[in-house]
Amino acid sequence: MDVVFQKGNASEWSSDIVFLLMFEEEQLEDVYAEFLEVAPWLKTSSVLKDRKGKKGESIVAYGPLDAAFSRVLFVGLGKKKDCTEVKMLEALRSAISKASVVCRDLNVEAFSTPGKALARFGFSLEDVVFEVVWSAHLSLYRYRDFKSKDEKEENKESKDPKSLAFLFSEESVAESVCAAAKKGEVYAQAVMHARNLSNTPGNALNPLGMTKEAKAIADKYGLSCRVMGRAEIIKEGMEAFAAVAAGSSQEPQLIILEYSSPSCEKEDPIVFVGKGITFDSGGISIKPSSKMGEMKADMSGAGVVLSMFKALGELKPEARVVGLLACAENMPDGKATRPGDVVRTLSGKTVEIDNTDAEGRLVLCDAMTYAQNNWSVKFLVDVATLTGACVVALGDYVAGIFSEDKPFIDTLMGIGDKSGEPFWPLPVHERYFEYIKSETADFSNSGGRAGSASSAAVFLKQFVKDGIRWAHLDIAGPSFIPKKIDLSSAGATGFSVRSLLEVISLYKNI
Repeated sequence: MDVVFQKGNASEWSSDIVFLLMFEEEQLEDVYAEFLEVAPWLKTSSVLKDRKGKKGESIVAYGPLDAAFSRVLFVGLGKKKDCTEVKMLEALRSAISKASVVCRDLNVEAFSTPGKALARFGFSLEDVVFEVVWSAHLSLYRYRDFKSKDEKEENKESKDPKSLAFLFSEESVAESVCAAAKKGEVYAQAVMHARNLSNTPGNALNPLGMTKEAKAIADKYGLSCRVMGRAEIIKEGMEAFAAVAAGSSQEPQLIILEYSSPSCEKEDPIVFVGKGITFDSGGISIKPSSKMGEMKADMSGAGVVLSMFKALGELKPEARVVGLLACAENMPDGKATRPGDVVRTLSGKTVEIDNTDAEGRLVLCDAMTYAQNNWSVKFLVDVATLTGACVVALGDYVAGIFSEDKPFIDTLMGIGDKSGEPFWPLPVHERYFEYIKSETADFSNSGGRAGSASSAAVFLKQFVKDGIRWAHLDIAGPSFIPKKIDLSSAGATGFSVRSLLEVISLYKNI
């Protein structure tokens, strides 16, 4: 979908349908006086009697067929007086989602909204334009890669609009506003890329497939990309990582991406480590069959990190970033790791594998150690669909954050709230180490059900060197959701891509 700015004389504007965003307390002539000049029929439309402005409301008004604008869509925002900053953003995104989907259902090719009215939300015009573009793209996302290409069926399905326009009577629009629209597109494309990866079945996306995708992005944007396979992972001393992949015929891959702006090449990088289990059967500790198919998305952490690099290549921020994607498939087999086996990690610490379904922390711990051995780390963040316990604690729409760095927790929670990607802090107290004590090895990879989201985080903490700033993000709940929400269909959401890109934008100050 193209994003365009129509500028100048309002009589020259054109669109298949115009959507108007309205709060309950607002009157049409007060907010959209400029638009009423080119659509005067709207002043006497009977739809005005039905329009209430309630959140979720959408009403189409039809004017004369020969009018410049013969269709206008009213979308409700709810009560303005009830809106905090975060709720205002939520109301705006929800309304844009509603407008976009209605326009698709109407099979319009071009939809638009008056730009001047967007300045009334209490944010800069740049911020609101970003939100409109971001929300429109994400709300129209559908995963269709494996649908049969039946022309008759395709013709029945509504097509996405081809363009979204902002209508401005001014002769020019500030470059910063146009840049905000571009940023909204890039962010949304990165999120949708992450969704595509996580929605792809395990037989179509394995660790080598992740490598192929990473190399394609690196080649397109001139990024550094290095890959270690099974033999090199073992040779390096990453026995924990290798143990997860032992039962699979699929080659494990440690994918290392690097981005740096010219001004930051000598600076310490922010390092992101993503869990990339392209299918998780649980291994010998096999999972129940119910919903096991969703384990195709157990690589969502790695998908987030990879998709971030796609956005970095487009936007080229002033930063230095390293990403490690720890990719493997966890399967039962005669060669598979057994419960009770002991492995030596790259750090030299030994781990008793009490549960082969607690595999994510095994690939992460070696990748995290490798990162700290090879870079002077400004900040280390691991992103993972790590525990079902985090879903039980926080549900499907909030992610857990574990860190002893309170300023970073506060920063990420603030960013997440404004981005529609909420995080909530959970304890990473050393007392949780009691759950993972082992009589055989330095510690176990599983501490049982009690406090298991925190004991998993404490496991990872054992591999963070003194003085390293670190945060663990457990995105198991919001990365793959059971039903549609405003900006996402059911399934993969690409959760945390936007928030972490915003963290990178703070590179100089974090």
